[in-house]
Parts: sequence; structure tokens; C-alpha cells
Amino acid sequence: MRDLSEGTRFLSLNTATLRGQWDLRQTIDGIARAGIPGISPWRDQLQAMGLAAAAQAIRSHGLAVTGLCRGGMFTSFDRAGLARALDDNRRAVDEAAALGARCLVLVAGGLAPGSRDIAAARALVGDGIAALLPHARACGVPLAIEPLHPMYAADRACINTLKQANDLCDRLGDGVGVAVDVYHLWWDPDLAREIARAGAARRILAFHICDWLVPTTDLLLDRGMMGDGVIDLRRIRGWVEAAGYDGFCEVEIFSKENWWKRPGEEVIATCIERYHRVC
Repeated sequence: MRDLSEGTRFLSLNTATLRGQWDLRQTIDGIARAGIPGISPWRDQLQAMGLAAAAQAIRSHGLAVTGLCRGGMFTSFDRAGLARALDDNRRAVDEAAALGARCLVLVAGGLAPGSRDIAAARALVGDGIAALLPHARACGVPLAIEPLHPMYAADRACINTLKQANDLCDRLGDGVGVAVDVYHLWWDPDLAREIARAGAARRILAFHICDWLVPTTDLLLDRGMMGDGVIDLRRIRGWVEAAGYDGFCEVEIFSKENWWKRPGEEVIATCIERYHRVC
């Protein structure tokens, strides 16, 4: 495994981690001041700042864009409305290309409105990614399917295991891979095998870290800082790196009642300290 005890060479910060206190410009500047080399912005923040201004600010600090969050949500409408989701996803690909992002993270989407058919939702997701792929390939933007914890299957993501994401990648071919987020996948008894499978196909595009708190008071907005919960971060990182991943460890923490209420500099300093000590 890589030694993370000194420096921040492999550290990236997802801008969700500072959403409660800073806008995108402040986050870019704060990350750069702290010597963190990677950033992964969210599209709403990007659009609020302006794509050209954000791209210029990121480039001026020499930051690597480890991903753009997010595309996907292919099931937000019914099958007849898939074209609307694809229009937004093509814009997301264009934004990722303008930033030089290493991938566009895809959150699949849950059940279609009024539906109870999760198999149909998963089929719609596959069709949506297949339709998006030619544009993504032409723009040189890899698509990273991010499986979400099963608690989000109804409303956010009907792709819930790394096996499901790997199976989709097998079907879709070049230009699509996976984002491994420990918050969503730490519980999966097949995780080590599916990480190795993804690595063998060279499709691990992103590695997201945080922690699972016990108790968790909000399933969306109560993620923990690394080391404050029950996830064996070092073991999972070992699996990911043994599978050939040599990219960034991207901190992504949604924490409405804790970390979003603290000063941004404190949050960043804690991220760096925990990255060194527990990851």
C-alpha cells in the first residue's frame, strides 16, 4: 500500500465536504492554500460560479479535477422522458471536458415516477448510459458509475452493489468504469472480489472516503469524518490499490449538523490529519 503518512500527494477534496460554509471559489482557494492537489466539484456550485471562471481558477492553482459530480439520474422521468435526462447528461460531459475532469460520476437514479419496477429502472439506466457513451467517448470523458447504498434504491440509485456496476461495465464496453465510495459499499460481503474484478478490467476511476457513524441520524446528511465511524478504511484502500488503482483518495462528507457548521479551515485540517492517520 502507498504511504499516506506524509504530504497530500494523493488527496482530493470533494466540494460537498465544504458545502455548508463555502461557495466554489472559496473552496478552490482553501484547498489550494492547504496544499491539497485534487478537487471534485458539484455541478450546481460550478454553474453558480460559472464554468469558465471555475475552470480558470482551478487551472491557476494547478489542481487536478478528480471527478465532476454528478451526471446520471436517468430514471428521473419515465422511459419516454429519457431524452430530457440525456440532454442534461451531455451538458455534464461537456462541463467535465472543460474542466479536464478525470471522470464524470454517474448516480443512476431510483424508481421512475409512479413505478414499483426496480428491474425496469435498472434496464433504463443501462439504456441511458449506452446512449450517453458516444458523446462521452468523443469528448474523452470516462463515465464512472457510482453504486449507492441500498437505502437509496427507491429515490437516488437503483444500482446498489459494485457487482451490478461491474456487470453494466461489461455490457457497455470502453469509456465506462466505477467509482468506489466506501460509504455506500463498505457493508458488501462481495466487495473485495468485485474491487479485484474492477481492477482487472482497469475500470476503477475514483475512490471516495468518509465514514459510517453509529448511530447515523440522517442517512443522507450525517456522514462521518474518517476515523469517527466503523468503516475499515485502510483495508478497503488496500483492496483498491492491490487492484491497480493509483489515483486520489477523495474525501466526500455530507454533514449538515456537524462538519458543515465548522470553519472551513478546520474541516480541511481535519481531513488532512485523518488522511494521514487512519486512511
